[in-house]
Amino acid sequence: MKHPVRRLLLTTTAAGAAALVLTACGTTEPAADSGAKGGKSAGPVTVTDATGAKVKLDAPAEKVVGTEWNVVESLISLGVNPTGVADVKGYKDWDSAVPLKNDPKDIGTRGEPSMDTIASLSPDLIVATTDLSASAVKQLRKIAPVLEVRSANAADPIGQMTKNLDLIARATGTTKRAAELEKQFDAKLADGRKKLADAGLAGAEYAFADGYVASNQVSLRPYTSGSLIGAVNEKLGLKNAWKVKGDKDYGLATTDVEGLTKLGDVQFAYIGNDQDKTSNPFTGVLAKDAVWTSLPFVKKGNVHRLPDGVWMFGGPGSMGEYVDSVVTALTK
Repeated sequence: MKHPVRRLLLTTTAAGAAALVLTACGTTEPAADSGAKGGKSAGPVTVTDATGAKVKLDAPAEKVVGTEWNVVESLISLGVNPTGVADVKGYKDWDSAVPLKNDPKDIGTRGEPSMDTIASLSPDLIVATTDLSASAVKQLRKIAPVLEVRSANAADPIGQMTKNLDLIARATGTTKRAAELEKQFDAKLADGRKKLADAGLAGAEYAFADGYVASNQVSLRPYTSGSLIGAVNEKLGLKNAWKVKGDKDYGLATTDVEGLTKLGDVQFAYIGNDQDKTSNPFTGVLAKDAVWTSLPFVKKGNVHRLPDGVWMFGGPGSMGEYVDSVVTALTK
């Protein structure tokens, strides 16, 4: 399986020039949930997405296709089981924090969804991100209305996450549920911050990274303050130990094992995946690496593998699970 976070970085690079000129958020026209069955709103919906395009629907979308895992997670969290999902197996492997509750049709890869497969589903709405190529979005618009959300925004990662959730909620008539999710997430952050402070960890130096191995070469990716996880860490009262600069969208940087020597004495955490053996160099090829084993946080045992299934680019569900896993790891 092609490493999903590596693919995400490649897609971001390819779409970077276009994504950077997009507005930081989408907007929705004023409307309130009606007393419709299931708490969903009814009637026509008009949503202005991240590209400034108006998406008009005769009614809140029910048959929805998601071309990226973060939007799929949002749909499920909002109570909308997607009809089609890009790379279903990959989603199941990497995002068990918000598992699929149905058996959606696999529409192909996240970078190159199958237009024929999507068309066969006759969706009410297709939710895509600004990482998807303009040519692919143009083809999708011939099938059904397309709602584009901005993939990420290093200037306001958590704000972008919630804006995306709100846009999808507006299009699916689930704004009340979105408000509940955001309230729960804020409470989760506050509780996690208190637990860490009570454990004497307020302001603790902390570094999160992921990594992979290709052709016996280890590549590591620091999550700076501009990353979603980096922003969550700071909300928890942790100090981001990375000094490198991340990209303008995802807040991600690149380094190697030597780059870890600049971290000093920190708490270090990462997420791997047992279904993808290339995704965990920390207990693999680095286990006998002289630089890695000499690092102070390695010597002290302050290296934490967080549970699989927390998608690092997900929504409130994944980030809530991340908060729990960090608090547990640092306070045990």
